[in-house]
This record gives sequence, structure tokens and C-alpha cells, in this order.
Amino acid sequence: MSRFLIDSHAHLNDERFAPDLPEVLQRASAAGVVKILTVGYNMSSSQSAVELASGHEMIWAAVGIHPHDAPECREDNLEQLRVWLTAGPAVALGEIGLDYYWNTWDKEVQKKAFREQIDLAKTLRVPFIVHNRDAHGDVMAMLKEHGPYPAGFVMHCFSGSAELALCCLRLNGFISFAGPVTFQNASQVVRAAKAVPLERLLLETDCPYLSPHPLRGQRNEPARVTLVAEALAGILGVKFEELARRTTNNAEALFCPGGMVR
Repeated sequence: MSRFLIDSHAHLNDERFAPDLPEVLQRASAAGVVKILTVGYNMSSSQSAVELASGHEMIWAAVGIHPHDAPECREDNLEQLRVWLTAGPAVALGEIGLDYYWNTWDKEVQKKAFREQIDLAKTLRVPFIVHNRDAHGDVMAMLKEHGPYPAGFVMHCFSGSAELALCCLRLNGFISFAGPVTFQNASQVVRAAKAVPLERLLLETDCPYLSPHPLRGQRNEPARVTLVAEALAGILGVKFEELARRTTNNAEALFCPGGMVR
């Protein structure tokens, strides 16, 4: 299929996919999805991501500790993340970052976990995936403080302004858009998308969350990254095939610099 796509952020390790994962993967393949980055958010889900990637050719794994689980960022767990990232099959560290919406843990606890995982990614020269919810100022301050990032990083499910996107680009970041870019109230996200050059764009579903319009409210899945791609192609005024090619090349260069996935 010419419409090849990479879903750069999914949670196939979520229990909601346990009953029908083979069918989910089959639908993704039929939609033209060639790779799905399954992202961990604590040690247990990271282990699951690694196991899925080991058992399915079309799945990559990312491992990391989300701010909701910041206390898990201990020395022994950081060492296990290191093992997964150096021995395989993990291709990125994440998702990591700050979340002030739920504010599950004290901000300083979250910042410590974020800082330590950024340092690990830099030491290992691997890309990392940033979760940023209602914490734009502190996330950018920490990224600026600890840069540069030769291996790059991803601002996942981007929800910020065009100015924030441009700041990330200057730090060697990639901007990833998900279902919200298809929503009716997405004016800020649309403006941000228009500010990002094609060579810095990624696509994602963040499934099982954030199903795109017109399927909002349903369980999301990787096949629906096509709806995100169609919306972005329309916003940017480019053909679907061109957007698919460019975003897939971007994901390959970031997560699989040694070779192509097709």
C-alpha cells in the first residue's frame, strides 16, 4: 500500500486492547500503518511494551516513567530502562515530562523524575518523548536548561501555541499531532501545525485515548492515524501521500536511524 504511516505514540499495552489486539493490528496494517510505537508510562507498562515489540514486527517500544508515576524513578528502575534501551528492543525513552492538570505528585517530584530521565536519554543518545499538560513554562525551562539534544525529542500530542512549537524546534524537537487536531475547537493546535515544517512533523493516535473526529469518544486505535493525517494534510495544503511519506521518514530517522522500516 502506498499510504504508509507510522503511529508514533500508542498504548497497545493498555488492558483495553487485550481482548482483540490481533484484530487491532490487522486493521492498522489494512489502513497502511507500517509501525506503531507502543509507549510505556511506568515500569509495568514499559515491560509490556518491550514484550509486544519483541513479539510483533510492526511494533516498536518506548520505555519510561510518566509524571503520574514519578516516584518510580529510582536508581534500580533507571538501570532497567537503560538495559531496555541498550539491549533492545526499545527505541526511545518515554513518556516522560510534567503534568500539572492532575497534579498527582508534587511538582518537584515530577521535575526530578523528568530531569533524571532526560539525563539518561542524553547519556544513551536516544530520543525521548515529552508529556506536557498544563506545564508549558516549566517543561520548556527544563528543556532549555538541559539541552542540546543531538538525538532529538518529541513533544507528544501537541496542544500548545505556535510559539511553543517553534521553541521546541530550536532545541531539535519534533512536534507530534494526534486526534485533537481534528476537533472543532482546535484553532490553537491548527495554528501550531501551520508553523511546523514538514521535516519536523509526526503523527500519532495516543490510543486508546483521543479518538479523532468523527469517532470522538470511542476507543481509539492505530488505524485511525489516517484521520489525523487527512486532517493535517488539509490544514497544510499538501497531498495525503506527501504527508504520509514525510512523517514516516521523520519517524524512521528519529527512532530507527540505522535503517528503514518498510
